[in-house]
Amino acid sequence: MLFNSPEFLFAFLPLTLLVFFALGRVSGSKTWPMLWLVLASLFFYAWWDVSNLLLLGFSLVFNYTLSQWLIARKTAGVPSKAGLWFGVVVNLGLLGWFKYANFIAHNLGAAVGESWSLGQIVLPLAISFFTFQQISYLVDGHRGQVARCAPLDYAMVVTFFPHLIAGPIVRYQDVLPQFQQPGFFRFDRNRVGAGLTIFCLGLFKKMVFADSIAPYANLAFDAADQGIVLTFTEAWVGALAYTLQLYFDFSGYSDMAIGLAWMFGIQFALNFNSPYKALSIIDFWRRWHITLSSFLRDYLYIALGGNRGGDFKRHTNLLITMLLGGLWHGAGWNFLIWGGLHGSYLVINHFWRQATVRLGFGDARPLMPPALAWLLCFIAVVVAWVLFRATTLHGAGSVLASMAGLNGIQLPSYTQGLLGFLAPFGVGFEGFTPNVGIAQKYSLAGIVLLMAVVLTLPNTQQWMGRFSPALGLPKPPAKPSRLARWFASLEWQPGWRWSALMGVAAAICVLCLTRVSQFIYFQF
Repeated sequence: MLFNSPEFLFAFLPLTLLVFFALGRVSGSKTWPMLWLVLASLFFYAWWDVSNLLLLGFSLVFNYTLSQWLIARKTAGVPSKAGLWFGVVVNLGLLGWFKYANFIAHNLGAAVGESWSLGQIVLPLAISFFTFQQISYLVDGHRGQVARCAPLDYAMVVTFFPHLIAGPIVRYQDVLPQFQQPGFFRFDRNRVGAGLTIFCLGLFKKMVFADSIAPYANLAFDAADQGIVLTFTEAWVGALAYTLQLYFDFSGYSDMAIGLAWMFGIQFALNFNSPYKALSIIDFWRRWHITLSSFLRDYLYIALGGNRGGDFKRHTNLLITMLLGGLWHGAGWNFLIWGGLHGSYLVINHFWRQATVRLGFGDARPLMPPALAWLLCFIAVVVAWVLFRATTLHGAGSVLASMAGLNGIQLPSYTQGLLGFLAPFGVGFEGFTPNVGIAQKYSLAGIVLLMAVVLTLPNTQQWMGRFSPALGLPKPPAKPSRLARWFASLEWQPGWRWSALMGVAAAICVLCLTRVSQFIYFQF
């Protein structure tokens, strides 16, 4: 069941909210509302394939039992590292079998000139997310950072449907105390109104922005995977279209998850904070998929030694972390290379910062103009997304070659009047070809419009800032700009104006329900 499907919007969500608050009102305790949410979340998960419940159920029982034992051992002063490793190995073993077994078998077979396959292994929905989440609880329990909890509380944290499929990766110490608040199940119209507004904004991003620009990315990458050589313009349009599609798809999902949770009185951690406004790759990874970045840092990078042991060890740990982070996204060489590329970016970024400090520059006195820093960071991200999106390495290489001008430079036809003087230098003006089928006017107009939205408008959490719908919201600057002050005056608040605006946005989304599409991060 998708957040942007009629079944969810008009049946599952209203019924789940209605029964949740009714049970809270009638019972006066958290037990029945929480039990209802767990059952509703399991139904939500089983909507795709009931058999997936077997794996999720095993994972819940195994990890809960082991985590309570690890916490008890830690409390008694005899922590069991062997027990922790047993839990990590079982969890990663299941994840490895379903997600990577055929990838490993195929590549081992290719290495010896054979064609090996383990048959069709269906990847259970959301296995990466609920596996990582439960590993974090095992590790935190072994470290003594979390307390024992009731089975219902544990099941609630793991299965709560707003985050179950594609995150954010929630921390027990952040969410569990909220479930234990005596009145979290009581209806609050301002809270529900704010949550519904955030959900509508996320839905609009997904259905209007992401799904509208997606066809241009699909045309370009599908053509490249089929062996069609893209023009310079087609390659850049395809790469930028996917860059914006992924941005609004994931940003929209993150907003919808936060909005849904807030309707039930739960704050999720901020997972997306205008990453395309970043001026460096380090800053980008503080803004993109924040909960995954935090997980990789706390449970992998630091476990490998972090920045202890000098620069070489630090950068090696960083590369390993990003390589595994790339592989987490999918069993394919393109994801591994994407992770390695971002790891290399981060290492270069750290070297650059060290060099600028030695030269007497820093954040207060940057060596590079902000506009140039943004452009370099953005282009680096776009180049990496090509590997993330392409189905084959050959297709990714073809797109990147065209973007670099190795197949010639063909610009849009309407630029010939302005840039015709470049023709003697080999520049052509047939940037769009029938073989690929990208519409020149609509694709370019869409990219320009969505880039303007990305770079100039505040994000959803900034619009909703006064209601603190998410954990970990960054503090506003001490001296905000004039534009920031103007946007702050437009922050959401309950009233007919915002209600009317959200009603229009929701109506537009309803009209788009005929083209329901899956969220990109559902495949991970």
